[in-house]
Amino acid sequence: MVLCPVIRKLQHQWVVLASASPRRREILSQTGLRFEVVPSRFKENLQKASFPTPHAYAVETAKQKALEVACRMHQKDLRTPDIVIGADTIVTVGGLILEKPVDKQDAYSMLSRLNGTEHSVFTGVAIVHCCSTDGRLHTEVTEFYEETRVRFSELSEELLREYIDSGEPTDKAGGYGIQALGGMLVESAHGDFLNVVGFPLNRFCRELTRLYYPPPREGPQQLTHDPLPALDTRDNLSDAEGGGSDAAQSQEACGGRAEAGGERTQAEGAQEAASNRTGDGPPPFPIGLLELIDGFKASKALFTACKLKVFDLLKDETPLRASEIASRFGAPRGGVAQLLDVCVALGLLEKTRRAYSNTDLASRHLVSDVEYSLHGLVMHHNDHTWNLFSHLERAILAGPGPGHTSLGDKATHLSQNSRDQSKEATLGLLRATHGLAKLTARQVATAFDLSWFTSACHLGGCTGALAHALAREYPRLQVTVFDLPEVLEHVACFQPEGRQTEQIRFLPGDFFTESLPDADLYVLSRILSDWEDDKVHELLSRISGSCKPGGGLLLVDTVWDEEGPENATVDEARRAARNGLRRALDGLVWPPRAQRSLAEYRRLLQRHGFRDVAETRAGDQLHVLLGTRPSPREAVPTRPLRGRLHCRDA
Repeated sequence: MVLCPVIRKLQHQWVVLASASPRRREILSQTGLRFEVVPSRFKENLQKASFPTPHAYAVETAKQKALEVACRMHQKDLRTPDIVIGADTIVTVGGLILEKPVDKQDAYSMLSRLNGTEHSVFTGVAIVHCCSTDGRLHTEVTEFYEETRVRFSELSEELLREYIDSGEPTDKAGGYGIQALGGMLVESAHGDFLNVVGFPLNRFCRELTRLYYPPPREGPQQLTHDPLPALDTRDNLSDAEGGGSDAAQSQEACGGRAEAGGERTQAEGAQEAASNRTGDGPPPFPIGLLELIDGFKASKALFTACKLKVFDLLKDETPLRASEIASRFGAPRGGVAQLLDVCVALGLLEKTRRAYSNTDLASRHLVSDVEYSLHGLVMHHNDHTWNLFSHLERAILAGPGPGHTSLGDKATHLSQNSRDQSKEATLGLLRATHGLAKLTARQVATAFDLSWFTSACHLGGCTGALAHALAREYPRLQVTVFDLPEVLEHVACFQPEGRQTEQIRFLPGDFFTESLPDADLYVLSRILSDWEDDKVHELLSRISGSCKPGGGLLLVDTVWDEEGPENATVDEARRAARNGLRRALDGLVWPPRAQRSLAEYRRLLQRHGFRDVAETRAGDQLHVLLGTRPSPREAVPTRPLRGRLHCRDA
């Protein structure tokens, strides 16, 4: 058997199985491997919702089990094993993870879910190689998972109750054991049978063979540079005292090379290109591509840190050690320390003398209760957007589903979608859009001098972020936020304290079907790009009919850049590229939004009676247009722009 040389190599290794399961012990014994059983004390309390897939949860649990045993044996027993094997088996159905039932009622609930359906059994396995130098434990982790699809027959109530009364489900993931009485519940199984029992022996043997006897490379190879670095750099991150990482240094080096690209001679470039064409040398090292491939890991690390409220824990500016932070979560130190070090490498945390504190960026935007927090936006992407992009293949092949809209760059999607959402989903989306709106509210409020208006109505104003900015800038301005009742019932928790709140009122209503509140100035912020022309004309017609002579319409939206890159500055070209990529990514899972040029928006306003249309920019994404309704006697002049240069630089 191909495994025999591996087993011989491990004869003098101290191998530990971090599991008390007699089934895993029996299966692993079939390899002829000699090992010691040291049950893990890791509390299996990882938050399932923080993992993108069920098998990721199983793999992480297996790894934490093995690491707990390795650390405990090294620290308390003063002995370091060579290899620790951890495993965790879960049953999943409809995205729900089923572990061991806590009682008979829980077992009945699990088995009822599985009755007559197909489910997946995942086993995550971690092989931890350990060594000790200078009294410190060093580990290298190999992890994998195996999936088996199992289908239950249609079972009667009596059969399920009888099986539960046998006592077998109590210590089995999913509430059944396929190798014993539970086998009578199973109609079919596709995949490794032993994986359902609790340990994927075939895959484990293949992984051991791959680790100790990797396949030879075909043909002679000449390396003129270092081989590809391992994509998993967690060990390097954990050892970094100052929070740096090889990956970050490589990125900096790559950026430096890109900036210095103009200093290379044409001859050098031509020589390199010719070398690549003729095969005389390897292609340029694709640092940028590797960073793109790894990018999702950084996003998920940020999402997880926010979900655990790491930045809230550190907001008091008192540095905490990894062990102190882990104790607050009731989690093992190892995984928490790795997450903290990743946040250091991402520039979100600072690390000094093994203690962690927030960076200025995290303090401003990642603490959940600060003024310009984007914590709600991060949570929305973690809880909803991540799942959409995790199933991107399905979305591409099936096409966008009805009712999906992009969160990316507007704060008023709620106005048209909240009736189809649960209250919790609406509140979560409000938190996300409120954070985005706060970032640009003051820039929008100061894009023009609006001091000559005495009343304003923000249609679809959601939490009132822009309304509060208008009230702060213009103390004489009374502002009405007009939005759906199901939106406004949640806004109380978003209202700041201050005198300007007396200037603001929230009025429930539908601006397509009900009379609009009286106002000198109407505001539409990031709404029109959600609708086709017929709905846009209908809304603008209603506003025009309500707007008195001398009144105005402030229109805020993303605008298609009609000038193109040829007439743009470098910063404008980069901004257009970023926004274009953002729109393209959103378009993968949501219906594309209407893209109108600045000239088209200007014509829309003019068609509905608004004259002297002026335009400026607020931040990277937004354009602001102000049109006025002329009085019968004379046209109302557009007031001079206020802070135009400031807005362009923002």
